[in-house]
Amino acid sequence: MASETGATIDPRQFRTVLGQFCTGVTIITTVDDGEPVGFACQSFAALSLDPPLVLFCPTKASRSWAAIERSGRFCVNVLAEEQQEVCARFGSREPDKFGGISWEASPLGSPIIDRSLAHIDCTVETVHDGGDHFVVFGRVHSMSEIKTERPLLFYRGQYTGIEPDKTVPAPWRDDLEAFLTATTEDTWL
Repeated sequence: MASETGATIDPRQFRTVLGQFCTGVTIITTVDDGEPVGFACQSFAALSLDPPLVLFCPTKASRSWAAIERSGRFCVNVLAEEQQEVCARFGSREPDKFGGISWEASPLGSPIIDRSLAHIDCTVETVHDGGDHFVVFGRVHSMSEIKTERPLLFYRGQYTGIEPDKTVPAPWRDDLEAFLTATTEDTWL
């Protein structure tokens, strides 16, 4: 692949370098013609507090994305550390990804996977071109209560977790309200 500067970017090296960035793992779900649909997604992020927006990036060839686009709604299921098998199932080409997976409908009707660490119920706000992916902005309508389990993480091509005794609180943690109202260019969610 070539960059805009003309330099050739080796796809394997590009993937390896991006693998140095640890991500959480989500399952993005919807219901299409009465059937639950979903896929494993690492490219998920918070986008805006006001209005409340999130984003995810499905491949353009994704059948699950086509179903989400038709329904106009989706639920982000943030996986807990013990849900590696759920992630593997939704990341596979298995035709019945919900086989053996317990779930309930969100307020908007999308599947909330049992034992997920958190869920965020959304409607599709806008869709943007992103090369071989789409960048989908979703408007948040409801979300789950906070749980105490640890998240499932993906790093260097494998699942990993965090060690709570080695984590360092973010500098804004004790004054979240002040952080949320700050007006610097460097604030982050």
